[in-house]
Amino acid sequence: MLKTFLLSAASAAILACAAPLGASAADLMAIMTPSHDNPFFKAESEGAAAKAKELGFETLILVHDDDANKQSQMFDTAIARGAKAIVLDNAGAAATTAAVQKAKDAGIPTFLIDREINETGIAVSQIVSNNYQGAQLGAEEFVKLMGETGPYAELVGREADTNAGIRSGGYHDVIDQYPDLKLVAKQSANWSQTEAFEKMQTILQANPEIKGVISGNDTMAMGAWAALEAAGRKDVIVVGFDGSNDVRDSIKAGGIKATVLQPAYRQAQLAVEQAKAYLDTGKTGAEEKQLMDCILINADNAGKLETFALKD
Repeated sequence: MLKTFLLSAASAAILACAAPLGASAADLMAIMTPSHDNPFFKAESEGAAAKAKELGFETLILVHDDDANKQSQMFDTAIARGAKAIVLDNAGAAATTAAVQKAKDAGIPTFLIDREINETGIAVSQIVSNNYQGAQLGAEEFVKLMGETGPYAELVGREADTNAGIRSGGYHDVIDQYPDLKLVAKQSANWSQTEAFEKMQTILQANPEIKGVISGNDTMAMGAWAALEAAGRKDVIVVGFDGSNDVRDSIKAGGIKATVLQPAYRQAQLAVEQAKAYLDTGKTGAEEKQLMDCILINADNAGKLETFALKD
């Protein structure tokens, strides 16, 4: 009978110390992501778990909350439980390398999703969205919606996250070509809806003339939109990134104007499929670094979006 285990970081640390190395399921896969409070990471975890179950694995679901120390403890847990493979959305490109190496040294392959690490040859796969391509799509839509002119703000993700920088760079490589678009505020809200709400309130007070907001993810876009609504500024154009159901619903209701879909659910499932192939044959059939293109979501196709996937 297949089982799924959901453990906090604290529980993971206890298990890492308590479980003997031989106490393992025959085919256990550890799935590690940031907090499931963010629907993107929850979709990753659910997608990986569903595919793992389909392929005959038991699953150990772990949440590291973007804390590299917790993540390291979870790797200890996976090793102690005798996991056959690890699927990981990591807690920092630099901070994660040692943990992935530790698993490799223990004979456990790691398959990265969503975020890369700084090294190659340690993880078996690094499957990520083409964040630069997606950011350019979002920026092109933003420029069009803004009419190529006006003051705007940018909300940036967690500074230690490689994706935050790549998306911001992709945005500016497009937007900066339009001299009448003026960046009046750029602040990190650390991927957080609550923090984005607070930052947007501050930005609005300092820049009441603001016409648009481009956000590094949908969670921050939702926080920004909530602050704009509370201030009676539904005229401000907001564009996000991720393709969440929350932003889909806002687009359909005439709120947020667009987002960029990165296929989180499919990406996680692909990692599990490659883990299965690697365990069976010693190969994945793909290069270590793999990019998946993103898709622009606006009022034209928002109705087809469901759980980070575009339905036919």
